[in-house]
Amino acid sequence: MLSDDEIETFVRDGFVRIPGAVPRDVADACRDELWEATGCDPDDPATWTEPVVRIDGRATPPFRAAAGAEPLRAAFDQLVGPERWIPRTWIGTFPVRFPSDDPPGDDGWHLEGSFTGDGGEYRVNLESRGRALLMLFLFSEVGPDDAPTRIRVGSHRDVPPLLADAGPDGREWFELCGAAVPASAHRPQALATGAPGDVFLCHPFLVHAAQPHRGRVPRFMAQPPLEPTGVLDLSGAAPTPVERAVLDALAGA
Repeated sequence: MLSDDEIETFVRDGFVRIPGAVPRDVADACRDELWEATGCDPDDPATWTEPVVRIDGRATPPFRAAAGAEPLRAAFDQLVGPERWIPRTWIGTFPVRFPSDDPPGDDGWHLEGSFTGDGGEYRVNLESRGRALLMLFLFSEVGPDDAPTRIRVGSHRDVPPLLADAGPDGREWFELCGAAVPASAHRPQALATGAPGDVFLCHPFLVHAAQPHRGRVPRFMAQPPLEPTGVLDLSGAAPTPVERAVLDALAGA
């Protein structure tokens, strides 16, 4: 269970870290599978030829166990609301980052898209259709030099005003990022560092970015969404922490 302070941190900063949310043996088993999927040799850095290797979602027993870990389920109820999220049976995708002097090519600031528009484009609306949370699952040790995800602390509060007049169709994702990135440029940065099994639960509007890997050991992480059963209720009657953050942003609090 998240403490009251942790919930308030989520509302204020846009994320909360749950240490050891996934048991260490499960996280290690997941990493072993990901190593095999990369086609690289863990003991031979000469095989680590690309800065990023992307692996699609996986639903083998270790990943199902990670997705359904009890500390996460309890936190989902607290942040999103009971019966307002869809249980995950798989995890993905996995941007596995290797030490490299080459630019990764995907390290720009952005927020995640939430749903697909009629033209096949990603979109985001104020009610966060299609996305309850962004999650960062750590399956390896991630230190400051190991390409941890960069987070603009509090940037989830810069996005709702950009969506307030957009209606249920919201805004096209790339165009919205073009507005949200400069709007959140004043925010301090945090790094998603931690140990295998740690999970960061992030507000769906949080602005974040990848970065090059300057360490020595590859970084294994997943960044799946938590899907909702509906959309945010912004009536203000009994807001969840996710909804409170949006309402506070709209009110200028």
